[in-house]
Amino acid sequence: MHEKKRAVLAYEFNPDRIHIIEKALSVTSDISFQNDAKAFLHELSNNQYDIILVDVGQGNGTKFDLLEKIADDTSSIPLIVTCEREDIDLIDEMLDTKVHDILSHPFSPATIKRVVHQALQKKQQNNELAYLRREQDIVYNFDRIIAESDNFKAIINSLRRFAATDATILLTGNTGTGKSFLSGTVHYNSPRRDRPFIKINCANIPEALLESELFGHEKGSFTGADKQRIGRFEQADGGTIFLDEIGEIPLEIQSKLLRVLEEKSFERVGGNKTIKVDVRLIVATNRNLAEQIAVGKFREDLYYRINVLPIHLPPLKDRPRCLIPLAKGLLNKATASMKKRHIKEFDPEVLAVIQNYDWPGNIRQLANTIERAVILEDGDRICHQSLLIPELARITTPLIQVMEPLETHERELILKALNENLWVQKNAAHCLGISPRALNYKIKKFGITHQNWRKHKKE
Repeated sequence: MHEKKRAVLAYEFNPDRIHIIEKALSVTSDISFQNDAKAFLHELSNNQYDIILVDVGQGNGTKFDLLEKIADDTSSIPLIVTCEREDIDLIDEMLDTKVHDILSHPFSPATIKRVVHQALQKKQQNNELAYLRREQDIVYNFDRIIAESDNFKAIINSLRRFAATDATILLTGNTGTGKSFLSGTVHYNSPRRDRPFIKINCANIPEALLESELFGHEKGSFTGADKQRIGRFEQADGGTIFLDEIGEIPLEIQSKLLRVLEEKSFERVGGNKTIKVDVRLIVATNRNLAEQIAVGKFREDLYYRINVLPIHLPPLKDRPRCLIPLAKGLLNKATASMKKRHIKEFDPEVLAVIQNYDWPGNIRQLANTIERAVILEDGDRICHQSLLIPELARITTPLIQVMEPLETHERELILKALNENLWVQKNAAHCLGISPRALNYKIKKFGITHQNWRKHKKE
């Protein structure tokens, strides 16, 4: 991976100071110098820059309004001001936190180099903070991934090789098979491991907001856009972006995504400035993209661009040797997070149930089931009364019978999931690790109703 040169825009520096800046930055940066205010603002509005340098000459108060405008309109770009020593306090008070640093004359090449480096580091950290990413559920070492079944061992070996490249990876497979989880392992074993890793589920974001979420927007570009906002692709610059459920992206946005793949550039919503990014893309879907193409819901040219290194993750039922090691690992994780370390193991009959159940919700359903069992269990091992699996009666031995208390617990869990998900059945089903159809069946079985559902039917 070649290091991308940074773009620097500098305003109104005299020849001596231009020489200092070039000596400090020319090796790592492309520098544009402007002395005309109109030309400077034109450059700023039409091109992408990583750093802005502005010199304020002695007693030159005419630049203060310009500085404030720059700071307000380009809040995501670090601004470095150079000035006479007596102006430092005035500029610092005027711009407050809007400026990254203020340097007094004279300054050395080493000082400029250091301050710019610090500004770029801070920008990268702010990008990751802006993403507000929660703690990632990631295994950082391929050797620690549970892969006991031969088919899954082969997949892990392929991903290990793919991680060393910059090519796009397409992960397919049913919901809950580990696509998001493995995308993180790929990133943290790639040459980009020290750069941002940004994850976004395209199905969870309203269509009207998805373009802004991915590519950012300019101040005033739509109602509520009260400031400039950078998108996920800018946040991921130099690193990896994982687009989950790519099959849910509307056609209009697919064309913009295709351009990012082909040209590594885009414009923010409401803007005309071309943004250049260096991003490695990993995408995932549980849909059949060939069928999506056939019905006109997915671009064929985009499919060919993302289908460079395809990996299909098999359902959990086709990885039988992985089941018990996975269950034990998930039990250790759940007991640690809930501070119930006295629960050490599963009853033997519970292990038999886990091994023989189909797990239609795959790893996600297995994890949710074990987490619920840990919550309900009072003993030192998970027993069958705590393991609430849908259709338990169909797959258990005569030793494990479905009792009335189990149905009572199941109804309570369904009510809890519905309430926590604002009575949206699809989201509650996802939380419970079952299909919406299965949840609908349980809702009818237990006679669960809600006023919002009745209101919706009347409308």
